[in-house]
Amino acid sequence: MNEPKDLQKHRDAWVYRGGQRPDFAVEPGPGQESVWDYPRPPAYAHDDRPVRIAANGAVIASSTHSIRALETGSPPAFYLPPEAMDMSRLRPSDHRTFCEWKGEAKYFDVVTATGIVEAAIWRYTRPLPGAEAIAGWFSAYPEKLDCRVGDEPVRAQAGRYYGGWVTRELVGPWKGEPGTGHW
Repeated sequence: MNEPKDLQKHRDAWVYRGGQRPDFAVEPGPGQESVWDYPRPPAYAHDDRPVRIAANGAVIASSTHSIRALETGSPPAFYLPPEAMDMSRLRPSDHRTFCEWKGEAKYFDVVTATGIVEAAIWRYTRPLPGAEAIAGWFSAYPEKLDCRVGDEPVRAQAGRYYGGWVTRELVGPWKGEPGTGHW
């Protein structure tokens, strides 16, 4: 998958860029974050909470160091360093996607004793300028895998394309829900 010729057109199409919360955004309370305060292009923030990813009871990754991709209107995706991954459980997939801010994502199937979870984990091996912080790091779809931040089970962001990790400190609404395609 190659970078689209109209990359700047895709970037310019975003209405909200984190500079000002839209009227429909939920006001965050103490200890909460609004996804509408995140910038576009995304920011990459280090997070030292324990993160664990499992499939069918098998631990795929565990780390106390991750990077959250903070992007306007979306729950952050948590990225874990390569050394946190049990690579013996990952099988390269032919699936690819392209993000106008991060570049081409390459996917992995997760293989466990009880089955295969297709295209459940991804990474950007050669991200676009600005996203170098996550080069080679892995993230996962909470709708396909058991993802946890600390002791909290992560809820999946709506929409099959999105990989945001919904945790209790977030307020939205966020992209992926019905009627949000124009955000």
